[in-house]
Amino acid sequence: MAVRALLEQFIDAWAQGDVDTLMGLMTDDCVFHSSVGPEPGTTFVGATAVRAAFARFLDPANPPAGVTEQMEITAADGFGVVRWTTRGTASDGRTVITRAVDVFEFDGDRISSKDTYRKVLGDAP
Repeated sequence: MAVRALLEQFIDAWAQGDVDTLMGLMTDDCVFHSSVGPEPGTTFVGATAVRAAFARFLDPANPPAGVTEQMEITAADGFGVVRWTTRGTASDGRTVITRAVDVFEFDGDRISSKDTYRKVLGDAP
């Protein structure tokens, strides 16, 4: 499967909150470098840990839930980059805008690594 098509499937599954489909696109030894946590960002290694992390990030009860407004894909052999912007509302009512980039690496026709870099704007206009 072409990198761009694989990323489009991943984006669609993420937007739907479909963890089963997401994990079907990942290798068994996949890695997810999140943008939050102590490292900076917590690293999840292996399908079980990545599944749990994706489920937590996609949980609608985990504010700020938001709607992704923009996605741009750059794809090449072995890696891909997805730029996105999400606008949501924090539990205290503040508007939160997140601008981010996900860098993906591939092993054959599956994703082996997802690494997220992001900026969060708290009281956005």
